Amino acid sequence: MKELKGEKENQIENIRRIIKEKEIRFIVLQITDIFGKSKKVTLPSSQLDKILANEVMFDGSSIEGFTRIEESDMYLYPDLSTFVVLPWKTHGGENTARIICDVYTPQGEPFVGCPRHVLKSALKKAEDMGYDFYVGPEPEFYIFGLDENGNPILDSNDKAGYFDIAPLDEGEEVREAIVLTLEGLGFEVEASHHEVGPGQQEIDFKYADALTTADRITTFRYVVKKVADDLGLFATFMPKPVTGIAGSGMHLNMSLFKNGENIFYDKNTEDHISQEALYFLGGILKHVKGYLAITNPLINSYKRLVSGFEAPVYIAWSERNRSPLVRIPAKRGLSTRFELRCPDPSCNPYLALAAVLTAGLDGIKNKIVPPAPINENIYSMSSKEREEKGIKCLPKNIFEAIDEFSKDELIKDALGAHITNKYISAKLKEWEEYRQIVQPYEIKEYLKEY
Repeated sequence: MKELKGEKENQIENIRRIIKEKEIRFIVLQITDIFGKSKKVTLPSSQLDKILANEVMFDGSSIEGFTRIEESDMYLYPDLSTFVVLPWKTHGGENTARIICDVYTPQGEPFVGCPRHVLKSALKKAEDMGYDFYVGPEPEFYIFGLDENGNPILDSNDKAGYFDIAPLDEGEEVREAIVLTLEGLGFEVEASHHEVGPGQQEIDFKYADALTTADRITTFRYVVKKVADDLGLFATFMPKPVTGIAGSGMHLNMSLFKNGENIFYDKNTEDHISQEALYFLGGILKHVKGYLAITNPLINSYKRLVSGFEAPVYIAWSERNRSPLVRIPAKRGLSTRFELRCPDPSCNPYLALAAVLTAGLDGIKNKIVPPAPINENIYSMSSKEREEKGIKCLPKNIFEAIDEFSKDELIKDALGAHITNKYISAKLKEWEEYRQIVQPYEIKEYLKEY
């Protein structure tokens, strides 16, 4: 406790010094709602003492999925380790800093509807089992131009494909600007490249503990959109913005560490994969239908999870090909990891990582043995071949996914009753609204025919 107090005092001293040296005029306090949308309140830096004393209050009833109006008072508790100076100035030329916050009740208790609290609770359960959870994301996104009214133009002039270079790759300068901005915020960017679709990009940053990674994903999405907007372009993390071309995913590379060692690695097995790792994998596969509504939260998410575009459709794993849900990359030792390929970048990263971790830990606790790996191309198999091998499909739409989520007690418990109930209610409402809208496809196919 004494060490923690000393660490906090050092953080406060460092923050005060930076604010003075860099003449920080404003401090942004950032939170995330249950659907993954970032929210913020901006205070003058003169209010720093109030921020540090956890005295900044806001109306929780105004944040979707938080509280009712009669119990709306909520408090922002800043995580001082997330303090960073933003690499752009206000319109008035002032410097701004940002701190990510946890949400607390007036009674000084963590708010059960705070996604960051949900992930912290899942990580505490892992810690109690002796594990640290590390994740490296691979977020994809599209860059589009704008018309004279400032609306995105989905017909991209960029005709480049995977790993192409300029002049075909017209996104190179945008990615460079994004990377430089991310590095200014303390990110260690490992790679950036053009993806399969015209206008599609990917930027990968180094793995970290799950909470840091979730914080970075929310920051990453903001930076990408901000830089694109500054350049007169439009960035979107919508999973499938254009029919007929690849959708955007966010593969999650996951590993568990114990005492600084990657416990997924075992030099004494034939494939150098530990038994604990296989149990974790067993949990991931067993509960995927239950957490898919969290990792793939939009109606549009399921337009990406179809055959023909390398997105996972079937529940299987492999070390040798990219068609299954989970792939084990070839590197071993500290780099041994599972790549979960279904999530997309529209998800709430705190809830997604909490759900996936909970599923994996259940596999370890209950020694869930995964099915045999599938080292063939599942997309090319017939339905009979898949049936013979016991390969099942992922839910085909958000309605099916929500139905599976509502039946998975483990995943619901990980998110808590508050978030679970509000999430299911909102998604069912979204589905009902979608069902009632006549789509352009229907007009094209049926109007003249019938």
